[in-house]
Amino acid sequence: MNTPFNAAEIQKNFGLRGTFSEYNQIHDGHINYTYKIVFEDGGIRTPYLLQKINTDTFRDPDALMENILGVTEHLRAYILEHGGDPDRETLNVIKTVEGKPYYRNEADECYRMYKFITEAYTCQQIENPTVFYNAARAFGDFQRRLADYPSEKLHEILPDFHNTAKRFENLQKAIAENKSGRKGNVAAEIAFAQAREADSHVLVDLLAAGRLPLRVTHNDTKLNNVMFDNHTNKGICVIDLDTVMPGLSLYDFGDSIRFGANHAAEDEKDLSKVWLDLNLFENYVRGYLESTGESLTTTEIEYLPFSAKLLTFECGMRFLTDYLDGDTYFHTNYPDHNLDRCRTQFALVADMEKKMDEMKAIVEKYRR
Repeated sequence: MNTPFNAAEIQKNFGLRGTFSEYNQIHDGHINYTYKIVFEDGGIRTPYLLQKINTDTFRDPDALMENILGVTEHLRAYILEHGGDPDRETLNVIKTVEGKPYYRNEADECYRMYKFITEAYTCQQIENPTVFYNAARAFGDFQRRLADYPSEKLHEILPDFHNTAKRFENLQKAIAENKSGRKGNVAAEIAFAQAREADSHVLVDLLAAGRLPLRVTHNDTKLNNVMFDNHTNKGICVIDLDTVMPGLSLYDFGDSIRFGANHAAEDEKDLSKVWLDLNLFENYVRGYLESTGESLTTTEIEYLPFSAKLLTFECGMRFLTDYLDGDTYFHTNYPDHNLDRCRTQFALVADMEKKMDEMKAIVEKYRR
């Protein structure tokens, strides 16, 4: 069987029993190469999740896996203590025969392996509000279960990833340098961003003042990073922990709303279709606050609506920065793709500003 990896090499280094049977590539992620592989032993078929780590993005796989091991082992202990199923409710790293969390071959390729979570699925889009509610419950559980994990133990895999003040500085630098020569095309977008410079400092300043706690954060809280149970449809496990780092809980909440409660695609050209769905926002808030319980501070809860606006603004700034730099970071499908993405995010920011009082009222409705 032709495979994009050496199955015999994988079997030997991870100590897998039986005979390699089949594999399927999983295309949900955009960074690592992910495969479901199956080994058969005595008529018993055992699936595993194999990933080739993208070391161009994650240049320190030791730090990466140290983060993942620390967090998943903490989650496993918590789940066991509270009578849950740790084989389904958290990722489980399968170590190599040498006891390491990944294997590096002679071609300098890094492979890691997890137990495969069976009887579960992922969603690519929100088909009804209940899906978003269940995702919120899962991300809220993730936050609550890690509330006592010392975030200072985590490596900062992507430095300043959600430092919005730094993102604004990067945008200002891109405007000044105008590497792409496109600055004249985006006067309105530049003005929109510069009018909101103060917003970029709010959360980082609260953190610096000690008014917000540094926590373990996921930093990629998209819908497809939750596994849902086939039978109950409840969110059972948060996956893709590559960007787990110290950060603010508000980053994870805000990015979930940016991604999930927007009524349009991220690159929608018709901006009249871009608006915040308050029904989806309410379902997420309800699920998130139900599952986080008393683990969040009063200030964290107070800034939930603002965080949705801020993380949307940050994303728009990143698209605009890349557009001005000549599309060097985000993959684009046509010349103005990043500009369309920027405009969509900024349109969503504007709609959130109009609905901010309603968003705050919804949070007040569900806070404990």
